Amino acid sequence: MTRPPVRLKILDASTNATSVDVDRRPLCPNGAPIPCHCPDKQNMRSTQNLMIRLRFLIFCCAAAVSLKAFALEPPNLILLMGDDHGWSETGYNGHPFVKTPVLDEMAAMGLRLDRFYAGHPTCSPTRVSVLTGRHPNRSGTFNPGWSIRPEEITIAHRLASVGYRSGHFGKWHVGPVKASSPTNPRAMGFSEYVSHDNFYEMDPQFSRNGGPPEQFHGEGSQVTIDQTLNFIQRSVEAEEPFLAVVWFGSPHEPYSGLPEDLTLYDDLPKDFENRSVRLTSMETGRPTKRPLRDVLRERYAEITAMDRAIGTLREELVELGVRDNTLIWYCGDNGNPKSSGRVATPLKGEKGLMYEGGIRVPGLIEWPNHITMPRTSSVNAVTSDMLPTLCELAGVPTPERPLDGISLAPLLSGRMESRPKPICFWSYPSKRVTQRQPSAKPYLASALQEGTTPLVKYMGAKLTRSFQNFHQPPIEAEDYGGPRVLLDNQYKLVVGGRASGGGGPSNSIELFNLEVDPAEEHNLAETEPQRTKNMQSQLHTWQSSVLQSLRGKDYD
Repeated sequence: MTRPPVRLKILDASTNATSVDVDRRPLCPNGAPIPCHCPDKQNMRSTQNLMIRLRFLIFCCAAAVSLKAFALEPPNLILLMGDDHGWSETGYNGHPFVKTPVLDEMAAMGLRLDRFYAGHPTCSPTRVSVLTGRHPNRSGTFNPGWSIRPEEITIAHRLASVGYRSGHFGKWHVGPVKASSPTNPRAMGFSEYVSHDNFYEMDPQFSRNGGPPEQFHGEGSQVTIDQTLNFIQRSVEAEEPFLAVVWFGSPHEPYSGLPEDLTLYDDLPKDFENRSVRLTSMETGRPTKRPLRDVLRERYAEITAMDRAIGTLREELVELGVRDNTLIWYCGDNGNPKSSGRVATPLKGEKGLMYEGGIRVPGLIEWPNHITMPRTSSVNAVTSDMLPTLCELAGVPTPERPLDGISLAPLLSGRMESRPKPICFWSYPSKRVTQRQPSAKPYLASALQEGTTPLVKYMGAKLTRSFQNFHQPPIEAEDYGGPRVLLDNQYKLVVGGRASGGGGPSNSIELFNLEVDPAEEHNLAETEPQRTKNMQSQLHTWQSSVLQSLRGKDYD
């Protein structure tokens, strides 16, 4: 599906522009996307920067937010995400082997979110929740390799409307990154990108703004940060606030590491050699089994390399003079995978499951101008909170459609002690669409869903990633199925969770009090039947809203 460029004649006070195009980027009076290279660029930039500040100030006053609580300048924003990096694999969370000195320092200096969750127990769906502030089922992104829909409004769209320059770097995985894709980063609101369709290793091949794959030599995480810093430096020189979304390819399997990082893990316990795990072979791209000790040595080396690259980013922000008013937010996209061997984790479950080990991830926020003292929060938060939070901080309204996240601005100010609404999770039974007869209609033509950036891992018979999404057929009772969760402060209802782990019926009902039972060992569903019933009703009502979105009602 292609959309011809359409320009709407709207006066945008933030830029003094006379029109905006369909990707929400303002246009200068000469018709070029801002930032442009017109002769009067400097005058326009001055006007633009002044209006950004005024809009930010007006928004704060309208929201009754104290000017002491927020910076007078709109903050720069950086969203970092590790790939398959679960809650337990950080030094600050007590892992006995993994070395993450930079993340540990961020936890010691900033806001540590001890109960931060990925929006889904797998990759692509969580990324959609970051971009949209919505549960990924609303846009039909059910599993890894399912694309976002072009009609979704992203954080990049919203921030562009108030003058932010936005860039995406690293793993995209919500659609192809080629120029013709209607779901590439630029189509979804980013002004520029250096990105991969999926995960990547050493010497990755990225697409720059939709161009053919181009090889970048070096360790994957460092290459990603190098490209991010190039973007940030240009943004600083242009005196424009920026949004950088940086999604690493590490520590996703297959694993590899630099010699100096591998050496750090030469002394892993010998008994790990007696266990084997299944993962992708770096040599063949096919599944293989290897000793856990060898696998963890490489996995941990990737985590340490990613940690070091984040340190490079933080140091360069100081050199550029923008560290104090730059918010950095780090998280993982889902829990640890099976190939991590469940080493030293107190949490139940893993990637793909609705238990804590599948959805709870590291969560850290640094913003020196605002978070001046280290704090730890046990308030539940989730990746879909990112869009509403950043919109509030940047002084721009959220999209006028159902959102599942909330603004955490009060939490940043120390004014949120509990979450005012539950968080819901849901793995939609995608076979309801893929195996339906007659077949469901693809949302986009298959040619538009073909990836181009090379992988080490075979996806079927090829070394590239293809994507899919479908128009949702009329809703039936079975569409409410699949593992799902309602998390209301300390209480967590899990429906069908045992089915997702292969250990029980699809209608299993479990209720846990995470405050006293973080390992989810004691099911309270029978002893607290009324609470269980009420939470089931809340969950079903939320699912009904999601299914309306899935049917396209939000795009009418």
